[in-house]
Amino acid sequence: MVCTRKTKTLVSTCVILSGMTNIVCLLYVGWVTNYIASVYVKVQEPISEKKLEEDKGDTLRIIERLDHLENVIKQHIQEAPPKLEDNPAEAFTDSSLFAHWGQDLSPENRRIALKQFQYYGYNAYLSDRLPLDRPLPDLRPSGCRNLTFPDSLPEVSIVFIFVNEALSVILRSIHSAIDRTPAHLLKEIILVDDNSNNEELKEKLQKYVDEVNAHKPGFIKVVRHSKQEGLIRSRVSGWRAATAPVVALFDAHVEFNVGWAEPVLARIKENRKRVISPSFDNIKYDNFEIEEYPLSAQGFDWELWCRYLNPPKSWWKLENTTAPIRSPALIGCFIVDREYFQEIGLLDEGMEVYGGENVELGIRVWQCGGSVEVLPCSRIAHIERAHKPYTEDLTAHVRRNALRVAEVWMDEFKSHVYMAWNIPQEDSGIDIGDISERKALRKKLQCKTFRWYLVSVYPEMRMYSDTVAYGVVR
Repeated sequence: MVCTRKTKTLVSTCVILSGMTNIVCLLYVGWVTNYIASVYVKVQEPISEKKLEEDKGDTLRIIERLDHLENVIKQHIQEAPPKLEDNPAEAFTDSSLFAHWGQDLSPENRRIALKQFQYYGYNAYLSDRLPLDRPLPDLRPSGCRNLTFPDSLPEVSIVFIFVNEALSVILRSIHSAIDRTPAHLLKEIILVDDNSNNEELKEKLQKYVDEVNAHKPGFIKVVRHSKQEGLIRSRVSGWRAATAPVVALFDAHVEFNVGWAEPVLARIKENRKRVISPSFDNIKYDNFEIEEYPLSAQGFDWELWCRYLNPPKSWWKLENTTAPIRSPALIGCFIVDREYFQEIGLLDEGMEVYGGENVELGIRVWQCGGSVEVLPCSRIAHIERAHKPYTEDLTAHVRRNALRVAEVWMDEFKSHVYMAWNIPQEDSGIDIGDISERKALRKKLQCKTFRWYLVSVYPEMRMYSDTVAYGVVR
């Protein structure tokens, strides 16, 4: 999982993009309403026909641009695969899979590729035809190549989480981890299968694991769930199976770049209370090309959807692109000291399926005495799917998890989360489960307030005070 975003349309002139709350929508509606009123309603002063037409055009262009943004974002965050049309040729024309790839495929192969794309959310047809050990461009800042690290770094266990992933994608994740992690630092690889029903992930994957373990006994461990637990509890299952001092928790659709491990392990060795994220690049879902992403910190909006942030001013002032980037939260994949992860409370297993657990962990680590960093010299490429295969109602799970985070960690600012989701604080009708253990954990760890977190760690986050009411304009 790397940053999922949502888009909503509430009224024809109100488009909320990721990171914008309903209150911003109301402000926007009010602005447009007032603006249009100033153009169409006020009659005290005569307005020339030319000026009137210009103002109408400006308003329409604003709405048109927002509608266009909405359509672009909707294309990238579909929760369910698009259905194959009755006429396959039309489906080929409409599908984003063929925008930059596959023009030379036969109609039959296009049908096969499209079917796999609908199932996986990425181009599994192409993945199956790429080498498992393909080279990646070295996208680290140039200064990273000159850094030196201690000889005695801790070992790492790499955990891959998956459900119904393409076998070739999983194997490429494993190969890149083995090829680009120094052998003396990589203790083991753990595969957590969250109850996949894809037959390839049973016999064929097990055969591959047996072949690897024949040369290095016990190197790859497989944990299989008897029922689907979701990404959050799957990560914890992987942690429980790990034995190295440091655990790296990843999706099973990544490719590790050269030199990723040493800077991470060195930072954790210096301070075991650091939770580290690599810098992510994108594996394009359609043609599997690597797209370089700019260096960034990781944060969230009030709905607790994650987002990339510009690095803080303090980082820019260093004028050193190899320096760690202080980050308010985590996007999803991270590396942590195994024992510290347990001491800090693992992930909240009371959450469901997906979403919010990364934000909750980042907040908890900061409030309870640790820190979160993104390392520019540790780069990992990640497939950003065209659509999520986890569940048909991803938003409901993210919303429930977000309210759970708000009730445990956000003190008086929990109202911001309810407002962002447009839910009443009293009698919301959403069962967030028992949070007594998480509240007890906060008390035990003697954690700071959420206000401290906003002021000291995430000052970029906008706060709303003296809110009289919130809701949806229809």
